[in-house]
Amino acid sequence: MVLKEKIIQAAREHVPPIFQEQGMTETVHNWEDHGYLVTYIKKNGSFANLRIHPHGLVLVDLQSYNDDVKGREEVDQLLNKVEERMKELFHGSIKRVKRLPAILRGGVIDRYWPTADGRLVEYDIDEVVYDEDSPFQNIKILHSKQFGNILILSGDVNLAESDLAYTQAIMGSGKEDYTGKEVLILGGGDGGILYEIVKLKPKMVTMVEISFDKWPIIHINLTSNIDQMVIDGCKKHMRKTCGDVLDNLKGECYQVLIEDCIPVLKRYAKEGRMFDYVINDLTAVPISTSPEEDSTWEFLRLILDLSMKVLKQDGKYFTQGNCINLTDALTLYEEQLSRLYCPVEFSKETVCVPSYMELYP
Repeated sequence: MVLKEKIIQAAREHVPPIFQEQGMTETVHNWEDHGYLVTYIKKNGSFANLRIHPHGLVLVDLQSYNDDVKGREEVDQLLNKVEERMKELFHGSIKRVKRLPAILRGGVIDRYWPTADGRLVEYDIDEVVYDEDSPFQNIKILHSKQFGNILILSGDVNLAESDLAYTQAIMGSGKEDYTGKEVLILGGGDGGILYEIVKLKPKMVTMVEISFDKWPIIHINLTSNIDQMVIDGCKKHMRKTCGDVLDNLKGECYQVLIEDCIPVLKRYAKEGRMFDYVINDLTAVPISTSPEEDSTWEFLRLILDLSMKVLKQDGKYFTQGNCINLTDALTLYEEQLSRLYCPVEFSKETVCVPSYMELYP
C-alpha cells in the first residue's frame, strides 16, 4: 500500500473520533487523484477541515467563535488531541508536525498588517488610540506594547514611537552637521524628522508635503499635508516622535507649509532658492517594477528632478528605500538616478526599523 493510501486510511479510522466526541458531524469528500477532505461541523457553528493531499501533506484547520477563556481552552485541548493522534498515527513516516498560532478575525482591534514584501505580521496591538477617515485616507494610531503608538495610513505602517532609527537614518545617521543650514523636508507629516532636525540648530527648515488632488493613485506611505487630520492626530498621540513642533506650523527656525509640494518645488526652482539638504519622506520606493504601468514611479522621478534643481551643488539628498527583500524594485530605483538631468553620486545604508520588522535600505 502506498504512503498516500496508508495516510488516508489511518486518518479516516483514527482522527474522526476526536471530532465526533465534540458532537461534530462529518462530511467526506474523496477525489481519486486530488486527495481527501473531511469537514466537521458543530452545532455552535465551529468547524474543522481535515485535508490530505496526494503528496502526503496533512492539514487540519479549525475555525471557532470564542470570546471567553474557557472557549479558547477547549479549542486548545481539541488541537492538542489532534496533534498527539497525528504523531501516533504517522510516527516514522512523518517529517514534522507544525502548529501555527490562531489568527483572530473580526476583533475590535486589528493586529495584522502586511510587510512591504507581502508577509503577514501580527502586532501586539492592545488599543485603538485614533481611527478617523479623512477625505483622503484612513488614519489610524494604534498602541503596541513593544513599539508604542504606531501611525498607519490606509493600511500601511508608517512610523512608530520606537522608530528613531528610521528618522536618524534618513537624516544621515548622525554624520551631518545641520547647524546654520537650509533644509527642505518633503513629507514627514508625523513630525519626527522636523523634531530631530530642529534640535540641531539649523538656519531654517521648511516642511511641505503632497496633495492627493494631483496624484490620486499615489497611496504608498504618503502623508498628506492637506490632510490636517494626520497632523492633528500625531501632535496629540505621537508626541514621543514629534515633540511639540506640530503644535504650531511656524517656529523660530522652521515652517510647515500646508501646500502641494510639486508647485512649491517648481516655485523654489524658478526663484533660485537653494537648500543644503533635501529630505524626501513622501513615499517608499514603489513595489512595482513596471514604471510604465505604475504612476508612483512617474511621481518619484518628478520629485527627484525637482529636488535636484533646488539642491546646492555640494548639497545632499536623503530618501527612504523599501524592504531589503524587494531587490528588483531597489535596483530599478538606482537606475532612475542615472537618468536625472544632472549626474549624481549616491550611497546607501541599511537599518532595522523596529515596527517594520524588516531591514530597510
